[in-house]
Amino acid sequence: MSKWLFGTTNIRWGIKELIKLGSSQPSYFSKKRIESGIAFWILVLGHVYWLLEHIKTMDAIDLTVWGSTLAVICGYYTAQLGKDKLLDKSE
Repeated sequence: MSKWLFGTTNIRWGIKELIKLGSSQPSYFSKKRIESGIAFWILVLGHVYWLLEHIKTMDAIDLTVWGSTLAVICGYYTAQLGKDKLLDKSE
């Protein structure tokens, strides 16, 4: 099968590792990071949806507040990932 489609072995490996997240077997991926990544992208998509719904009635201040809020959320998420990496190294 891998002769016909480039990367099928990698795709199968990734799916197996994601399935291991829900089981007691050790996985290559961190369950906490996957969950926080999904939550982050849901939040970003919610922000973009809200922007698309309200863009016609927004002024410059509203747009600045919206962008600042999204930047703070992204910064917090990045800081949390960095903190988790430091905690993982110390253990």
